[in-house]
This record gives sequence, C-alpha cells and structure tokens, in this order.
Amino acid sequence: MTPYNDPSTPAVPLTATPDEALRRSLGVGRRRFLSTCTAVAAGAVAAPVFGAAPALAQDRGRDHGHDHGRGQVLVPPHKRGIILYTVRDATARDPLASDLPSGFREVFKQLARHGYRQVEFAGYNQHANAPGGAGLESVEGAKLLRRWLDEYGLRAQGNHGFIPSSWPLTEADKDTFKKHLEIANILGMDHMGTGGDPTGSSYRADWDVAADKWNALGEIARSEGIKLYTHNHDSAYGFLLDGGPLDDQGRPTRSSGIRKLEYFLKVTDPKLVWLEMDIFWAHVAQYKFHTYTAHDGSTRKSVFDPAALVARHNKRYPLFHAKDGVVSTTNGMGWDMVPFGTGDIDYTTFFSRVGLSNYRNPMVEDDNSPSATDPAQSLREAKISYDNMAALRKRRC
Repeated sequence: MTPYNDPSTPAVPLTATPDEALRRSLGVGRRRFLSTCTAVAAGAVAAPVFGAAPALAQDRGRDHGHDHGRGQVLVPPHKRGIILYTVRDATARDPLASDLPSGFREVFKQLARHGYRQVEFAGYNQHANAPGGAGLESVEGAKLLRRWLDEYGLRAQGNHGFIPSSWPLTEADKDTFKKHLEIANILGMDHMGTGGDPTGSSYRADWDVAADKWNALGEIARSEGIKLYTHNHDSAYGFLLDGGPLDDQGRPTRSSGIRKLEYFLKVTDPKLVWLEMDIFWAHVAQYKFHTYTAHDGSTRKSVFDPAALVARHNKRYPLFHAKDGVVSTTNGMGWDMVPFGTGDIDYTTFFSRVGLSNYRNPMVEDDNSPSATDPAQSLREAKISYDNMAALRKRRC
C-alpha cells in the first residue's frame, strides 16, 4: 500500500493557487501534460472539459465502452447518474401552480429524456400535490417510486438518508435503519448511505468510535444485501490529530500526517463499509489541507491527490459526486461550484486515473442549481451536466 506521506512529494508554496499547487506537487506542467498522453499516470491537472455533447439518440445506441469513431467513453451510458438534491426545487414544486415538471414522477421523466440512467435519492419527500403525496418514505411509497423508475428506465443507486445517531444503537434506531434498508431493496439499490461524514472530529479516538459504529451498521446492511457508504466533505480529508503535546482537555494537538478519512478506511472493514467521494469537496480539501504540524512541532507539506486515494482503495469507492468548480482565490475554498463540465476540474484525467468505469457510479451534483428567480434552471443545468459527462472521452496519443 502507498504510504500516507510520500517524502518524494515536492513542497508547494502556501500562496499557490489550487492549479499551481497541484501541478507543482505532481511535477507536471499544463503544457507538457496536454502535449503527451500521460493522462492516466499524471495528476488531476485543473483544466476545463471541452467537447461537444453527443445527441441523445446516438448515445443510447452505443455500447458501454466505446463511442464508435470517437474513442472510448469514460462514463458508460448506463452509469450516468444524478443526485436528486440537484433538482430538489423540481421535486418540491407544486404541480397545480406550474407547468414545469414537478414531483418525482415528472422529474424522473425529464431526467430520462436528458439521458440519465441512474438517480441517487436525497430523501423521499416531494410536494403534497404531486402523485403519491408528500411523504414516500414507506414501503408503499417505495413501491410507487420503483414503478415510476421502471417506467422511465431509471435505476436507483443510493440515498442520502437515515444513519442512526445513537451508539450503541437503540432498538428504535435499529428498526428505523432496517426500514430504510427495506426501502432501498424495493427501489433496487445496491448501495445506501448518508450525506455526512462519519464524525466531525479531528481526533483519532472519535474516528475509532465512528469505525466501530459503521462496521456494525455495515454488517446489518450486508445482511440485507446492501452496501453501506459514507459521503465526504472537505474536512474529512483534513489531517488527523493523533500525537504531540496534549491540550488542557487531554487531547492531542499535532498530526502524523494521516488524513482523517484515510484512517477511517484503514480501521473499517472493506467488506462492510464503502465510500462516495464528492470530487469537488476533495479538491477543496486539496486546496485547504496541504500542511500540518508534525509531532515534533515542524511544519510539513503533503498535497492531497483525490484520484490516487481512490486508486489505492479501488472498489471501496463505488460512487462519486461529479461536481465541478472554477478556480477561486476569494472564497477560502479554492473553487466556486458550477454545472458539471463548465469548470476547471479535469474530469477526463480523474476518471481515466481511477478506472473501473463499469463499476463506478458518478452522480452529477450542483448544490446551486435551484434558483429563486429561474424555476427552470435546475433541470436545464441537469441537461448541460449530462451532455458534458457523456462527452468525456479518453485522450488519444
């Protein structure tokens, strides 16, 4: 296994932009990268995704690996998905007050027209006036949702839903968790998860507790034929505090350089716990967390490489949030969120490096797609994102 901190990683100035930091840390310039076919071996150099979107009718007729005459597709048609949080305004829209798609059934219809073949739920609520009523978080509601998914040729591939807050588990929480597993099975999901990190703590002891809990939940999920996954934000890829002088509460104040979620991967059972990488937030982490204070008090540099982490842990990352961003030096995160394929994150390189295109499930996400002034925006941007994902091809030499 690749060590957590590779001493060969070049130092990166604290003032470097995300683009500069990444290219310097991997020792490759944009011009040399683009002029050679080293996309798979090189780092995820920030560059916009270019290329015209293919027509939907043509796209549906292609096989899962090749677009004849144009090269190998990076995301096969049957793996192109979207998390419904991106179009949450549409599922919540009152169908009696708008001619736009509203509620789950009409949104499924529109997403299928765009070309999507997978959806990830973010809960099971919609507008009360939509078919089925407001709350579909039940066995009967799941059966209705499954009928609509099947009607439009869609596959459910996850949900950001219920993870018990109790530990040890209360009987009530365990029963609710099992109910959600039953719903997931009715919907035909292989995976069920959450939108939050296992813990918000920076301390190893708390991540050990989180690992025990997730191993237990994963065992329950496996008994029902479901893979349990957790979803990351940027802080989960920050550095673990696991040594050095203690603070006044007896907690460590310095780091070995191990990142929190990397430690979680190490101490959870790979047969029980899976992960969904939000690629945007992983790039924010790359921008924010590139130095740490070592146990001896020295400042050390370690630039996070999201694709390398996925490649090291391979099948533990069955899902992604495919969320794009443009480089920003003003918001403290390094990136501003934009629709997929319109930003600077080099998804051609990322998907090439992580491979296993028929195993991964990338879900388009844009937190900012719903608009208070443009009610059609989220579904329109969902189409833009789909077309840009469908346009991704492996680079040719």
